[in-house]
Amino acid sequence: MTNKEIKALISLLDDPEIAPQIQEKIQTLGESIIPFLEESWEETLNPDQQQRLENLIHHLQFDGLQQRLRVWRDSGGENLLEGMWLLNSYQYPDADLQALNRSIEQLRFEVWTLTRPAMHPADQVQTLNHVLFKTHKFAANTQNFHSPANSMLQRVLETRRGNPLTLCVIYLLVAQRLGWPVYGVNLPNLFVLMFRPTNPNVEPFYINCYNRGLILSRTDIEHYIAQLNLTPNPMFLEPCSHLDIVRRALRNLAVSFEKIQEPAKSAEVTQLLSILLDAPETAPEAANDETED
Repeated sequence: MTNKEIKALISLLDDPEIAPQIQEKIQTLGESIIPFLEESWEETLNPDQQQRLENLIHHLQFDGLQQRLRVWRDSGGENLLEGMWLLNSYQYPDADLQALNRSIEQLRFEVWTLTRPAMHPADQVQTLNHVLFKTHKFAANTQNFHSPANSMLQRVLETRRGNPLTLCVIYLLVAQRLGWPVYGVNLPNLFVLMFRPTNPNVEPFYINCYNRGLILSRTDIEHYIAQLNLTPNPMFLEPCSHLDIVRRALRNLAVSFEKIQEPAKSAEVTQLLSILLDAPETAPEAANDETED
């Protein structure tokens, strides 16, 4: 369709008798029509028409997001930054993946300048802790724990406040770019990281990013599981996949929207989660018990 034909089509939304059919037609055109809908929104003074246009824009963006999420899933879900960007784009459709990439790369560079060859893994972690939690002051958002913004990578990088999962994601992305053997661990109610040294003489240990990078031993994790009165399970101690991490992030976001009384958004996020649940399992998942983490 030409630009003139698209604008003429959008103008027909003013007619209540044919508006439903016009909306269906517009939705078949995909996200490329969104700039025309936004232009029409700016030009109209009718609040009902503006609401119809807003709904159409959201539906088109949501459909596009679902398609991109399926592509990411089918590619294996290995690119964690892309997966978290897709989740982020639910609330911020204009989020720039390359801007997120630059933010992570800047953090990596700062840590790299402070590292030395053959550093002990514990010293490597302390260096990363220094950059994230002291220099940049990343911290737990304890004042507004259930805010959906805590699950949005863009917002966490801007505000330096997040939940356990997003803080771990930033930490993990930086560590992996440094070539460190760091992985996500799907503990119930708390997401942590594992540092699994390549040196067999150094025991693996865990990192609690919600507590400013506190190092935990395997025994500490086992005690945590015992305090929850859960049966010990090897999956509580072993790495999970990046696909698992984004699934958990979507669960957290759905719970956040429930907590702030936005059931429609929670339902949409659950719909996004269902796309990733259709993917083959690559690692067992720990239950969230509807607790954001």
